[in-house]
Amino acid sequence: MLDKVQYIKAETGLTERAIQAVMKLHSEGASVAFMARYRKDQTGNLDEVHIMDIIRLDEAFEELTKRKEFVLESIKSQDKLSPELHQKINACMDKDVLEDLYLPYKQRKKTRADVAKEKGLEPLAKIILSQRERDVDSIAVRYLNDAVKNTDEAIDGATDIVAQWIADDAETRTILRQVFEQNSIIECKVAKGKEAAGEKYRDYFAYTEKASNAASHRLMAIMRAEDEGILKLSVEPDGQRTLETVDRKWIRRDTACEDIMLDATKDAYKRLLLPSLENELKQKLFEKAEEEAIRVFTGNLQQLLLSSPLGSKRVLAIDPGIRTGCKTVCLNENGNLLHQTVLYFNSSSDKDRSVQVLHQLMSEFLCEAVAVGNGTAGRETADFVRSHLKSVPVFLVNEDGASVYSVSEIARKEFPDQDVTVKGAVSIGRRLMDPLAELVKIDAKSIGVGQYQHDVNQNKLKKSLEETVVSCVNKVGVNLNTAGEELLKYVSGLGPVLAKNIVQFRNENGEFSSRADLKKVPRLGDKAFEQCAGFLRVPNSKQKLDNSAVHPEQYPAVKQMAKLAGMEVDDLLGNPQAIMKLQSMQNIKEQVGEFTFNDMLKELEKPGLDPRESLENETFDDKIRKMEDLEIGMVIKGVVSNITNFGAFVDIGIKENGLLHISEMSKTFIKSPNEVVKLNQHMSFKVKEIDVPRKRISLTLKF
Repeated sequence: MLDKVQYIKAETGLTERAIQAVMKLHSEGASVAFMARYRKDQTGNLDEVHIMDIIRLDEAFEELTKRKEFVLESIKSQDKLSPELHQKINACMDKDVLEDLYLPYKQRKKTRADVAKEKGLEPLAKIILSQRERDVDSIAVRYLNDAVKNTDEAIDGATDIVAQWIADDAETRTILRQVFEQNSIIECKVAKGKEAAGEKYRDYFAYTEKASNAASHRLMAIMRAEDEGILKLSVEPDGQRTLETVDRKWIRRDTACEDIMLDATKDAYKRLLLPSLENELKQKLFEKAEEEAIRVFTGNLQQLLLSSPLGSKRVLAIDPGIRTGCKTVCLNENGNLLHQTVLYFNSSSDKDRSVQVLHQLMSEFLCEAVAVGNGTAGRETADFVRSHLKSVPVFLVNEDGASVYSVSEIARKEFPDQDVTVKGAVSIGRRLMDPLAELVKIDAKSIGVGQYQHDVNQNKLKKSLEETVVSCVNKVGVNLNTAGEELLKYVSGLGPVLAKNIVQFRNENGEFSSRADLKKVPRLGDKAFEQCAGFLRVPNSKQKLDNSAVHPEQYPAVKQMAKLAGMEVDDLLGNPQAIMKLQSMQNIKEQVGEFTFNDMLKELEKPGLDPRESLENETFDDKIRKMEDLEIGMVIKGVVSNITNFGAFVDIGIKENGLLHISEMSKTFIKSPNEVVKLNQHMSFKVKEIDVPRKRISLTLKF
């Protein structure tokens, strides 16, 4: 039997050394982010994706091993575990094949074959299966009894037993499983009387496609429609050709048993194998589509979390409102609420006074930028503010999920005395300052960048989204003195308890003066410090490396490098000329490892560099205010707001988003929209089609 390392190697193609290193580090409590950033020389510079693959396969191997143990024990308890079967189960590395091997021994409802066996027909079934006898009727007479009245009943019962044996045969199921996966056709038909209710699924009312070619978004749509009772769905290969495959394996031609065996194989396939394998394939197709949907969601979430931040600047934030006015808040550079009020930019009687108040707020609270939510009347509000604040940047901010935050327990703790409108405006302002720090407070499913996220396994989705959040938080790094519990809990090695303890310690003792002060936090031991320290920043620490991604465990090496270069550590930071002198220090490179050494040099050259791109303000076309303003062939500006497998949705400054289909992204073939576009990317698009009644706008980049 393959050991665990060999199993993972076969699945991933990674080296045994790297696999063993990840497994050892993981067993010692190392996080994925820590291994990817600070143990590159042990893992061979594996990224987070490969490290997570190893961990998941490690867990899958353990699950398979436990299942094997259960199967072996179950069969053994029935006194049916032969040495050959024991060997097959031990050697099996495929969960489907394992279940095939176990199938004949599973406890299940009484079948037609079981009834026939109770009538004493199993010996006759073995004779038929051997296909050696010339006169089956004369042999069948021997098995007549009170429960079996004639030879026809005897042969029918024996045929049921043979059909069950064929259907339970592991080799047969493996052969047919491959046929199903390679040759099955998806066929959809609208359920009777469901045409009106299923209008949005009209494209699939009479639809066929090879299952192996079906895109994930089509599969998710089809299966959702089937669940809703709109579509009737079948997924199977050509029945006659598949049955011939079964016949070739089981039937000896030109024997007295040929016709009986033909009946047995037909029954085995249509009654037992087809429903089982079709359901299995449907489940696999769904899981594949589900995996792709989760991948799309997490990819979009990662791009959104890593959106460009404005940074630590004072912000005036506006949540637009037509009838109730615009809830307006002023925030300091740390996102703390300084003032809140309501301004009326859409009412002529209050407009002048609101403009006056706007100027007063900007002056009194020294606001350096304005954030406006991009919901209803958002663009109009932003334009109005820009017209009166010529020298201050005004940004439209995606407010998806802000309402979710405003009614959350987190918001209630932060602002116990404020209403939900104030909390929503604060969230909009903070998103401009630091999207990552604010978005981690919201359930990722509420952010609106997914594809069929409500149809997939919610536990799988939650785990994948959390992994994405953790990855992004640790990639950017966290200010130890300003981060709240919701952000700190995602830092490598921490979690909710230590995050709470850090904030409580900070509240009671004041700001942290160094990374080393973390060790004073209750329950934060050496292991947690090792895992988290490199991802936390202390900007005002006397130890300048505390505001960099250099891990404290490497401080002595940096000090040694500085000494050999004839300067202080502080002199190295941000000094490219000095860094050049360090590159030849072979003894230090050997001491810390090549990958770690190179990372240290990069960090010393640009300490604490934020990996996120600089913020770019949106610029929509002034003349485009509603769908009717568009014309085919017009080139317009827009911002990519969501990405799916089939294309991207684009905010063009009006209520309706445009769709940039994947076929319109490039003049050459591309596999994924991510090859061309990114979330929040500012681009120019050409209008290809306009469907006003259906509120659809098609865009293209092929111009």
